[in-house]
Amino acid sequence: MRVVAPKPFTFGNGNRAVLLLHGFTGNTADVRMMARFLETKGYTCHAPQYKGHGVPPEELVHTGPEDWWKDVMEGYEFLKNKGHKEIAVAGLSLGGVFSLKLGYTVPVKGIVPMCAPMYIKSEEVMYEGILSYAREYKRLEGKTEDQIEQEMEEFQKTPMNTLKALQELIADVRNHVDMIYSPTFVVQARHDHMINTDSANIIFNEVENDLKKLKWYEESGHVITLDKERDQLHEDVYEFLEKLDWEE
Repeated sequence: MRVVAPKPFTFGNGNRAVLLLHGFTGNTADVRMMARFLETKGYTCHAPQYKGHGVPPEELVHTGPEDWWKDVMEGYEFLKNKGHKEIAVAGLSLGGVFSLKLGYTVPVKGIVPMCAPMYIKSEEVMYEGILSYAREYKRLEGKTEDQIEQEMEEFQKTPMNTLKALQELIADVRNHVDMIYSPTFVVQARHDHMINTDSANIIFNEVENDLKKLKWYEESGHVITLDKERDQLHEDVYEFLEKLDWEE
């Protein structure tokens, strides 16, 4: 069975634009429902698909944060070239880290980091995440368990340079959060076992803007955009966006 690779998408044709960023080992499907919701409220949403994501795991390990940052910047430029002068950004997990990086790199109207890590998980924990992604992808391809085990054995021989680079990215962004002057809505799931949830407090405390808010979602896990409080999250993100001082 062939796995259909997720693609970048653009929904809506309103003047106000939101760049939506998915997480590490995730894909644009993670932010699709939020985009569809914001489209009904008059926003244009664009989500890039990072290189090496939504494709066989063997390709993922040959890409890294520099490639994905390039995809993020291309997504930002895509909206600029469509005529959007003002762009807000919302990102899940690694996408949240990139949303913060955008906040001190280019002009953004507002930032919504969702379950964004500011602490470095050990490489072992991150490595486990890659392995489970690889295994799941191979199952979706319809491979037998024997074939999967064989391929996983080979896969584990691949050097995972990506993980070191990912740790460096997170540390670098954490050091620059106090250079963010855009309004920021920090979203954190209470049952997030993928990251150290104190990350949310760091972001909230460091951002240099009076229009900032931190909300904990008591019923949700790490992929908060697909979890049981997603409808509430959509409403909250919309409410935050409406408070921004848009020109039009």
